Amino acid sequence: MLRRFFAIVKKEFKELLRDPLYLTFALVVPVVIIILMGYGLILDVKNIPVSFIDYDRSSLSREYRFSFTNSEYFKFFKLIDSYADAEELIKSGKCRIVVVIPPDFSRKLYAGKSAQVQVLIDGSFPMRAEVMKGYVSAINMQFNQRLLKEYAERRAISQLNFPVMVETRAWYNPALESKNFILPGELVTTLMFYSVLLASLIVVREKESGSIFNLYCSPVRPWEVVFGKAIPYVAISFITYLIIFALTVGLFETKFTGSFLFLTFSTIVYLFCTVGVGVFISILAKTQITAMLIAFLGSIIPSFIYSGYFSPTASMSATGQLISKTIPASYFMIIVRGVYLKGIGIDSFIEDLISLCIYATVVYGLAILSFRKRIG
Repeated sequence: MLRRFFAIVKKEFKELLRDPLYLTFALVVPVVIIILMGYGLILDVKNIPVSFIDYDRSSLSREYRFSFTNSEYFKFFKLIDSYADAEELIKSGKCRIVVVIPPDFSRKLYAGKSAQVQVLIDGSFPMRAEVMKGYVSAINMQFNQRLLKEYAERRAISQLNFPVMVETRAWYNPALESKNFILPGELVTTLMFYSVLLASLIVVREKESGSIFNLYCSPVRPWEVVFGKAIPYVAISFITYLIIFALTVGLFETKFTGSFLFLTFSTIVYLFCTVGVGVFISILAKTQITAMLIAFLGSIIPSFIYSGYFSPTASMSATGQLISKTIPASYFMIIVRGVYLKGIGIDSFIEDLISLCIYATVVYGLAILSFRKRIG
């Protein structure tokens, strides 16, 4: 029995190694995807071109301008004279943000009054606009704190007391860098859709060539065929995981605080799930094109939308939460982000691991039953 099983495993490995193009496709393309999406999807915005309309033209207004351009987030573009110039710059895309300083800016501040500064932001990219608004608020807060400190020193006040003081701290990702959120999610989604896509061609390729009848007529059992064909693709996907992990931590310097061994163990369980889905699709489909389309619709879209990649599954509608329970990426996403950012161990993820194991059992069970029907 095991002899037949290992013979199938050996055959699949030989077929993989015999086709350098397919092997390259299996290993190189995920690396290209993680690099392109890693750079392209990072939401941290830096070196934003900023222009100023400074109606005050005082030393204090100049200091306020420098508080923007001295940060890594904004890059000085131009000092302009009117709103018409500002509209032209933002419309052309040459400038993403314009700060308008009123003529009485320094006079009001020196008098102990508040001065209102207007900020014009290019809202054609809403997500980036929200990020820029956050940067402006932070810079403005730092400028205010410096003014208050100088005010206290001039009047010999040791401390300024406010009715309510708020101290905000972001745990696990103190700098709020989006790469620490995006790239662990990239690992999950890439291993989801790419493993499914590769495995979806395993059986259907033999159907088209006619070699599948050798298995139909042989004494091998359905489970030997299913697992014998799945294991080599789990191995290839595991190598992809190691490369992606090295890229996230090495190239992108993503924060990683947890156990690599636990993450690796969880990944192996997850890969058995994703490859199992691909094998099941491959058994059901009649052509490679059909298998690829089903794999695309059944893995890429759900893994990006319903796995918690961009927003927590808890914030979805009841239907969305129900769909998220049917894809392994939603369980693995919780594990990966918990291990990467919070350093959480296996005790906190027992339910998610059990869910993945149940998922794998169901998928391989369906694949075995489907293959058995086709023998008959």
